[in-house]
Amino acid sequence: MFNSTRIFAAASIAAMSLFAGSAMAEGEKYVIGTDSTYPPFEFVDASGTIQGFDIDIAKALCAEMKAECSFVSTDWDGIIPALNAKKFDMIVSSMSITPERLKLVDFSNKYYNTPPAIAVPKDSKISDVAGLKGKVIGAQTSTTHANYAEKHLADTELKLYPTADEYKLDVSSGRVDAVIDDVVVLSEWVKSDAGACCKILTTLPVDKEINGEGAGIAIRKGDPLKEKLNTAIAAIRASGEYKKIQDKYFDFDVYGD
Repeated sequence: MFNSTRIFAAASIAAMSLFAGSAMAEGEKYVIGTDSTYPPFEFVDASGTIQGFDIDIAKALCAEMKAECSFVSTDWDGIIPALNAKKFDMIVSSMSITPERLKLVDFSNKYYNTPPAIAVPKDSKISDVAGLKGKVIGAQTSTTHANYAEKHLADTELKLYPTADEYKLDVSSGRVDAVIDDVVVLSEWVKSDAGACCKILTTLPVDKEINGEGAGIAIRKGDPLKEKLNTAIAAIRASGEYKKIQDKYFDFDVYGD
């Protein structure tokens, strides 16, 4: 939990934050870090408000914990260092639980688990994964998807981008041949006007060493908040609140096995 000094500092970034409406004022107060460039999980709407599946899940968890929560948009590359520097209390940003990250932070139990996928331009002659050999693939830097491409698509040229928006722009303009990301992210994109250029080529087998056990909420090592979050995740699953949020964004089960 942030002390009063940190709470005052968090107030200065209220323009980038929003509060869990059903949280109780007398409860705990938490600041949540998120990279708001990853729709439909987190994005900024026309009014400048952070929205998305991750955000709604976080609000539900905060309400379950009777906590007041605000959100801060943070660049992905620095999001774990910022957590450990106590700039916020947790990360809710589709972060996969991986052995590498577990060396730096603790995680809650997963709150969703979906596989990686490849998207290509609609007029691409690439018909399967084998056809990617020698091609240029775009991915967001410091992600499990970039690591997956390095290991399993080693006969391709990997081009890394600070944000997903940038690799989407390059594949739509023909500067890369394909992109790799979460199947949900790519599926939502190709259904949109911005992604009309492209199609899903295939989903990819999950590599648990790289992709982990699913997306979890990152907290600092040893933080007792982990158990509160695990209890809250189980509670919103049992109450039906999780399904209500899921159905707002997806027409399939994103929780996974």
